[in-house]
Amino acid sequence: MRIRNFNHKIKDRKQLNQEKMRHYTKKLIFIAAAIFALSSLAGFVSRKQLQQPFFFIQMTDPQFGFFNANKDFVKETENFEKAIKEANRLHPAFVIITGDLINRPRDKAQIAAYKRIVAKLDKSIPVYHVAGNHDVTNDPKARDIKAFNKEFGPDYYSIKYKGMYGIVLNSLYFKSPSGVQAQADAQDKWLHNELKKAKKRGSSPILIFQHHSWFLKDPFEKNDYFNVDSATRKKYLELFAASGVSHIFAGHYHRNAFGKFGDMEMVTTGPVGKPLGKDPSGFRIISVNGNKVTHQYYNLDSIPDQIVVGQ
Repeated sequence: MRIRNFNHKIKDRKQLNQEKMRHYTKKLIFIAAAIFALSSLAGFVSRKQLQQPFFFIQMTDPQFGFFNANKDFVKETENFEKAIKEANRLHPAFVIITGDLINRPRDKAQIAAYKRIVAKLDKSIPVYHVAGNHDVTNDPKARDIKAFNKEFGPDYYSIKYKGMYGIVLNSLYFKSPSGVQAQADAQDKWLHNELKKAKKRGSSPILIFQHHSWFLKDPFEKNDYFNVDSATRKKYLELFAASGVSHIFAGHYHRNAFGKFGDMEMVTTGPVGKPLGKDPSGFRIISVNGNKVTHQYYNLDSIPDQIVVGQ
């Protein structure tokens, strides 16, 4: 009788353990389902956030000292202060200044004047600097790059904002690399890796920012001071197009110009500083809505009251 009771107790324990296991299994399945649902929701929210429209401002060539042959920078100060004030009012996602921040490389007074005014930009608005020929000379050496890095930060880097992948380049490494070949090679290796990363991430849009335009209107135009040598130009335009780059934004020309290589746009922006053509001093506003990019140049006296993106 005792043996039978003992066996019965064993069966009861086994049944109890089995019920507990079923209970725990159901609990684990419920928890896993909840985690999956939350992660899916988080993914949906993050994707939705990535797709939210935004705009940013491209300024270029403030070039302190250019208006009056390095004697003063009264007009540059007036223009740049007005541009920064308008940027603060509009409050873009960020401001990028595509080179020729000053007119004479390593000029301490020009650097100080530029920094004093750019510091007036609202601290919640990131500002990005790009190296121009007047910042590092037309034929830079390693010391010129180091001087720029010390004053303004890296001369090539990436900007990731929502779904956008921005790649900032030092175009002097394409235009005149002979004195900085090691730096040019390092940028080239980095650039290839960044383009692969951007494509792998499914980033959209992928944008390039630099000082010199690859071309002004025609990708097959003749070489001159305002574009990049045709052999180098062909190599990189093909690389950018194959990597999904949609737009390249540059300055240097002190006028506006526009051209296309296939579907990829080459956008040359007029100066916030001294104009060299019919386009007055101003800046460009770039709107991003998903993978759609639109842009418009405004002179400093006709900046819109507000920017509405996504309508």
